[in-house]
Amino acid sequence: MTATKNLTSIAEIYKTDKLEHGYTNIYEKYFESIRDQKLQILEIGIADGKSLLMWSDYFKNSTIIGIDIHKIDIKEKKLDRNNIKVHQGSQSDDKCINKLISQYGNFDIIIDDGSHLKKDVIKSFHLLFPYLNNDGLYVVEDMQTSYNHFFGGNPFDLKYSNSHMNFFKHLTDRLNYQEIANPFYTSNKYDAKITNVSFYHNLVFVRKGVNDKISKEVLKHSYENMKFNEKSSRTGNFFKYYIKYKIIYKTYTFVFMIFNLIKRLLLLRFYVTNQAFLLASKSNFALRCPLAARYSHSIDLILHFITVKFL
Repeated sequence: MTATKNLTSIAEIYKTDKLEHGYTNIYEKYFESIRDQKLQILEIGIADGKSLLMWSDYFKNSTIIGIDIHKIDIKEKKLDRNNIKVHQGSQSDDKCINKLISQYGNFDIIIDDGSHLKKDVIKSFHLLFPYLNNDGLYVVEDMQTSYNHFFGGNPFDLKYSNSHMNFFKHLTDRLNYQEIANPFYTSNKYDAKITNVSFYHNLVFVRKGVNDKISKEVLKHSYENMKFNEKSSRTGNFFKYYIKYKIIYKTYTFVFMIFNLIKRLLLLRFYVTNQAFLLASKSNFALRCPLAARYSHSIDLILHFITVKFL
């Protein structure tokens, strides 16, 4: 009876909290075209089991694998279905995750609805993303915890803290790693492996895939080398463009890099903000956090002015 129902209708039957969070309409956009395929879907966090039942109905031909740190009574939760597999273990436990991988191999969809703690969210991604199939989706729910220090988030330094939201924000650079005009750039393990990162209210989607398109602007992370090769080969004027790109432009790049290193040292952003936050948390000097933020922001404005005015 539920085979032709959309995801929201099925969620209403089981009263899963994915409905009240507004996730089902978003999921439908991604999953509607693949719901009849034979997939392996892993969900971290079982709780009352309602979302597993929802996925079981929606993905009729797929295997739905659930993992929870607590022991789940399968019969009580009515999870004793042929296409549902339940496991007990921690999402950040290497042995537990490796056991899942050895049993099921790769996954097509991974949904993290587990502890929502920063350390677990990030470690689970590191452990499981390598075992996500190409064109597969890695989804993290309830990202609001990234703005809550009781979950390992940081509401006082939204831009530069090592929160799990910033972890996923930084993954957007992996989409364009080829374009980074930094000759000292060191490759990241997610370079060439991510084709899309999408953010919704409290929800993040990461699509895995081959992303190896060659840049038209930089050559091995060097804009100067790309332009030198283009101009000198087109005009035959080797000396002129060697001076321009290999000496003048590279000198500017080096100076700009040094400037940014100095800026980071002057800013002391991580140290000042984190220390102020710890002091506020432990000593109840809550006013110190906004002072630290204002101090950090003022330095940013000054350095931005110098950059625009003189560089």
